[in-house]
Amino acid sequence: MAPILALFAVTCVCPLASGADRQQSARSLRDVFGVTHVNGRYHLTDKEFLIEGADQIRTLGARAIKLYLMVPPKSYRFNTDWPQVGSLVELALTPQYRAVFSKPFSTYFLTAYSVGRFEHYWIHGISDAQIREETERFYQLARFFLTEYRGSGKTFVLQHWEGDWAVRGSFNRTKDPTETAFRGMIRWLNARQAGVDRAREEVGQDGVRVFHAAEVNLVRIGMTEKRPTVAAHVLPHTNVDLVSYSAWDTQDDRETFRRALDFIADHVPDRPPFGARNVYVGEFGVPENERTQEKLERTLANVVDVGLDWGCPYLVYWQVYCNEFSRDQERPTAPVTANDQVRGFWLLRPDGTKGRAWDFFERRLRDSP
Repeated sequence: MAPILALFAVTCVCPLASGADRQQSARSLRDVFGVTHVNGRYHLTDKEFLIEGADQIRTLGARAIKLYLMVPPKSYRFNTDWPQVGSLVELALTPQYRAVFSKPFSTYFLTAYSVGRFEHYWIHGISDAQIREETERFYQLARFFLTEYRGSGKTFVLQHWEGDWAVRGSFNRTKDPTETAFRGMIRWLNARQAGVDRAREEVGQDGVRVFHAAEVNLVRIGMTEKRPTVAAHVLPHTNVDLVSYSAWDTQDDRETFRRALDFIADHVPDRPPFGARNVYVGEFGVPENERTQEKLERTLANVVDVGLDWGCPYLVYWQVYCNEFSRDQERPTAPVTANDQVRGFWLLRPDGTKGRAWDFFERRLRDSP
């Protein structure tokens, strides 16, 4: 099949419709395509770093952005004096985040964890008291977005980081998770979802939407080796709105990537308004310094073409400024200034020039409304 050019509108569920009143409508690729901004190792202006990266993404033309609503002195360290906060709502209320939330983005993906807790504390089990607290914190955060941004037309998706690493407690893919870890993750995800559900029931979604997502990242080993994974062993026992797929393990092969999307969708319960297509790509990308132009463009086209054809509601690229130092050099002091000091997960290089991924996405977005 010929590549799907991004010169057309993508059909998906209308952003503000629900229930029996849902309608199919056309969304621009600019609303489907997003870019992550977190922990970049350099900056190009004197702006506060969170705001600088958001402005670069809008310059490209994407209207979806992925941010980390956590540990901002690490995630957005440059040119910013961050206050101490005691809750996720307090963090969302800081001037820096409020400035980005006021920008013309249609969708915000927010990697978020309860303030003051180890992100994956549930791996050794989770108590009923912790469940209640987790639910309350995500209720408060969802309620904040539903009230503060009422009528804005914006969507906020609250998610976590790569679940298959989290449930293992390491980056060792040969280590299978414990049953305790799987049970803890199921209860933790359902607690977060319960908070979002409660907020939506109480406040409604008046011109604003808030969703909750789980993120999976080791899908291939579940499909091909029947190994225990979050997709197969956690998702069927949850009621999450969406699943984010960090697609590094299949992005290089079109057919395997499509099978992975089907595999995830087969294991997560359908949820309105996305129905059976409640799987989006939460991470994909290529380290430019380690790949040829042909390889880079082929991988990006795999995800964009197959993802659109399959019906992914969102495709989120990793990322605007590279966050990983080069493997073959001594770790430099940030901010780096030379392009070869980082691996190349970027739209913009440390020297300020546009990366090859920028050119790829600019072509795809050029004629999208």
